[in-house]
Amino acid sequence: MKSAPFIFDRRLYELLQEEGRTQFTTRDLRDAYAKCLEGTTFRLSDVRRYVYEQIRRMLRVGWLLPDEERRTRGQVYHLQPFPEHLLLELVDGGFENSLKAVCEPEPSVPERGSVPPNPASDAEQHLETLLKEIRLDFLSAMGEAERYKQLLDEMPHLRDKVEGDYLEARDRSSRLLGHLRAVEKTLKTLASSR
Repeated sequence: MKSAPFIFDRRLYELLQEEGRTQFTTRDLRDAYAKCLEGTTFRLSDVRRYVYEQIRRMLRVGWLLPDEERRTRGQVYHLQPFPEHLLLELVDGGFENSLKAVCEPEPSVPERGSVPPNPASDAEQHLETLLKEIRLDFLSAMGEAERYKQLLDEMPHLRDKVEGDYLEARDRSSRLLGHLRAVEKTLKTLASSR
């Protein structure tokens, strides 16, 4: 059976090969990657987005596993052996190329009758992505709160130790629900203004 190629950033790969990097958070990896970019101009939010996308790709193929303790912030990931069914192809300038793809549309002469770029559709696409991320965080926080509630019902003697965590998870899910509603309403507003 032929191995499927897995194209991956060389800098990121080298960071993952460093001693002691078998487990990390998105922030750890983002900060280490940002140090590799010193001397170039970049926004930390772009680096976070790029590193997070690479982590999601690694999770999909089984190269990374999330820690058993799920967190909405500071999730810990564990590096696994590279999957045997994949062929690793390292590329240089992955981050810079991702920025070019987003920021620099190919210059072209507009054809007669062609539609000019629509900033509203860019905003809509960004909001859709944001909505998915918030929904995942919301479901995670809601699940955490539900589990704490069940634990408190089943083992009332743990109330002193666990109630604070339960209230925190419940508050977080309420805040995320507010974020979710705000993004959904903004998307509806955009759709109705077309």
